[in-house]
Amino acid sequence: MKSYKDLSREELLQLHAKLEAEYEDAKGKGLKLDMSRGKPASSQLDVEMDIMDVLTSSSDYNTEAGMDCRNYGIVDGIPEAKKLMAEMMGVGSADNVIVCGNASLAIMYDTVSRSMTHGVLGSTPWCKLDKVKFLCPAPGYDRHFSVTEHFGIEMIIVPMTPQGPDMDTVEKLVSEDASIKGIWCVPKYSNPQGYSYSDETVKRFAALKPAAEDFRIFWDNAYAIHHLYDGAQDEILDIISECEKAGSPNMVYEFASTSKVSFPGAGIAAIASSKANLDDMRKAMTMQTIGYDKINQLRHVRYFKNLDGMTTHMKKHADIMRPKFEAVLKVLDGELGGLEIAQWTTPKGGYFISLETMDGCAKKTVAKCKEAGVVLTGAGAAFPYGSDPKDSNIRIAPTFPTLEELCEAADLFVLCVKLVSAEKLLDSVQAEKCAV
Repeated sequence: MKSYKDLSREELLQLHAKLEAEYEDAKGKGLKLDMSRGKPASSQLDVEMDIMDVLTSSSDYNTEAGMDCRNYGIVDGIPEAKKLMAEMMGVGSADNVIVCGNASLAIMYDTVSRSMTHGVLGSTPWCKLDKVKFLCPAPGYDRHFSVTEHFGIEMIIVPMTPQGPDMDTVEKLVSEDASIKGIWCVPKYSNPQGYSYSDETVKRFAALKPAAEDFRIFWDNAYAIHHLYDGAQDEILDIISECEKAGSPNMVYEFASTSKVSFPGAGIAAIASSKANLDDMRKAMTMQTIGYDKINQLRHVRYFKNLDGMTTHMKKHADIMRPKFEAVLKVLDGELGGLEIAQWTTPKGGYFISLETMDGCAKKTVAKCKEAGVVLTGAGAAFPYGSDPKDSNIRIAPTFPTLEELCEAADLFVLCVKLVSAEKLLDSVQAEKCAV
């Protein structure tokens, strides 16, 4: 295909008229599709329905050590669940794990909140400091940024690369500024780009020399076993052991859950860290809860049994998701390839595809899609404060619609990208003409 940037003004006008007519036809189809969040499809939820049959009224509810999961006790998770989550997260020892409730985001929120009110391992509570800052690799996970914004923490954008955050920037900032207390990370199949951190990146994280003794890496390993392909899987180093080797065992909190392994909102979530960090957390937990849902923990252990059980189960999810990702990528390649108006990622796992439009086109593209019946994640959501400096990033979530609906949505999406890009280029040509 001929690049849009090589078209003359007359050719752009003709193209724009054609695209505008196609868009009006598309609006008449009455589409009503929501692709705004990375939600599992109903067909994915169906594959784990038998987890509900694992425990019945006649089941044995005792742990291997004889603890009755129907009663109070074991605030930080049953041993079997700790072992299962340690395996899923790639953490060497279950002793480094606490299993909590149903959502890792809740653990992250509590960890930030506890740091604000009570400090980190005896340091000054963040709420008593003049300034608290967080580094935010972007594009990134919008809910991470919402947590830090909620607590009034200043967020600093760090550019993302295919190997992970720009570590030159990270190292410089954390070593020079003691008000920087943390960094958000999605190290595997990152949201939204699908990037996985290289070994060098993980080692450089572990070797950080922050100016703040209470600086922490918030390592959200959300997609640890969420591969799309059997033969092409990304793997990352264990940040817990790397920090131990580097002599900074307390510098990282790692989070994960089974929200997209079993049921979203009804899975189990965990944090992994050093003994000192976890002991600090346990002190607060004794004030916060008498114990999380041990029956649900037991249900997950009895159902999955071990990491092999989890990975076998996740192949069922991949078989449902892979055709959807491939369908979207086929449309992007076929309709936008060579036009020089967009570029996109081709992830091997996770839940998203990230697309970059021409600067200044993302918001208009998302708005056009919505007007025609397809709701996408708001443009700018993947950046702190919801503000994309280039207004170019769009997060595509292919998982929830059916394959037929997804193909319709993808066709409309690329049409909107083309239309907005043509308008952008026409505006540029007109501006150049006026400047002459």
